Amino acid sequence: MDAQQVFTVGQQGLYMLLLVSAPMLISTLLIGLAVSIFQAATQIHEATLSFVPKVLGAVAVLAIAGPWMLTSLVEYIQRTLQSIPTAVG
Repeated sequence: MDAQQVFTVGQQGLYMLLLVSAPMLISTLLIGLAVSIFQAATQIHEATLSFVPKVLGAVAVLAIAGPWMLTSLVEYIQRTLQSIPTAVG
């Protein structure tokens, strides 16, 4: 296994990480932004007001995109494990 193959596997792993985590990160970012705007407009600064909607949003995203996320990860792991013999030999 040469350096190019190592970099390729690392690049694919990082890409998969970003692809799978993007829906949850984007949803919590947008919910946090909306709650922050609401808190600034009403001057209500309660910590749980920003925490609870983010958790509910993350759970909703997991419920909706969870099967796709799991399928993507399983396919990536299968591809990676199946490429071991060609990388070693």
